[in-house]
Amino acid sequence: MTAIDPTAHLTAEQIEELGRELDAIRDEVIAGRGEKDAAYIRKVISAQRKLELVSRGVLLFSFFPPAWLVGTAGLSVAKIMDNMEIGHNVLHGQWDWMRDPKIHSTTWDWDHVSPADQWKHSHNELHHTYTNVLGKDNDLGYGIMRVDEDQKWHPFHLGQPLWNFINACFFEYGIAAYDLELGKNLNKRRRKDPEFRARAKAVGRKIRKQVLKDYVIHPLLSGPSFLPTLAATFTANLVRNVWTHSVIMCGHFPEGVQVFERRSIKGETRGQWYLRQMMGSANISGSKAMHFMTGNLSHQIEHHLFPDLPSNRYAEVAVKVRALFDKYELEYVTGPLPKQVFSAWRKVFRLSLPNKKPKGTTPAREQELVAA
Repeated sequence: MTAIDPTAHLTAEQIEELGRELDAIRDEVIAGRGEKDAAYIRKVISAQRKLELVSRGVLLFSFFPPAWLVGTAGLSVAKIMDNMEIGHNVLHGQWDWMRDPKIHSTTWDWDHVSPADQWKHSHNELHHTYTNVLGKDNDLGYGIMRVDEDQKWHPFHLGQPLWNFINACFFEYGIAAYDLELGKNLNKRRRKDPEFRARAKAVGRKIRKQVLKDYVIHPLLSGPSFLPTLAATFTANLVRNVWTHSVIMCGHFPEGVQVFERRSIKGETRGQWYLRQMMGSANISGSKAMHFMTGNLSHQIEHHLFPDLPSNRYAEVAVKVRALFDKYELEYVTGPLPKQVFSAWRKVFRLSLPNKKPKGTTPAREQELVAA
């Protein structure tokens, strides 16, 4: 949390009342879920599959530059749709209420090198439970970046703009690595742990499956267009990775988003949990098309408050949530994509440099941040 707590003006009673009002919003959406919502996700899945099929068909003739451009653009969009509006949200259980075994968090697989079950553990169970809590939320800096002024600076952090850029380009592999908690599992003893070895083998199998599909089978099917199709697929994956990384960065890293200490969540109530989600997330403003291409994670605040609500309902929920921000005099961090990207990257660069020790930092606080 910043030196000046932006929630300090709220009483315990107000925080719990806020929680009850947010519960009411959630209950209203759950009660209203129905065929219109189900038709939406089925339409999106159908459109994504058709777009991918057509794009890969066009790439059969990718030795012609116009076909390469059209096929690559279509495949990039299809991959973004698969990961964002479909895969991410289905794996969150947003559509489990439909009881459709083909569109369910327990059966869905996605176009991604991270196995679905491992992603659900690190993302749904850890990230969404411990949003922006230092030392608990693996999404916070992905274990390679300094994310808070009070964290001890090391020379390694000078390179974090570069580490972050590389992570953006190969984001799906970065996700797989931190789903495995690779950093803390690289020592000899942990590498021999049967559970870690089993998870690592699962990641290896998923990577082989993705590489075989994208870089062997489809290019071979293109015959004389083998190399152009190979380049097109690599480009589509790169576009998908950079776009996804940018959306996630904008949701948790711009200036104004709060970071929390581990001790702050001890005995956390429902209202306090809601408040942490509100202060630890940021939105992206824009058109309906932009919201769709982000998987509606442009409504990151609403997603963190209600991660299991259908993504197509976040826009209507956002109006009510923003009204609560105004009512309780809290800052609703939002802005257009260029502004949020610039803000997040500016923070990456700023925190890559050493800073003077804040006056209010106690030895206990410093020790906790170092451990994080």
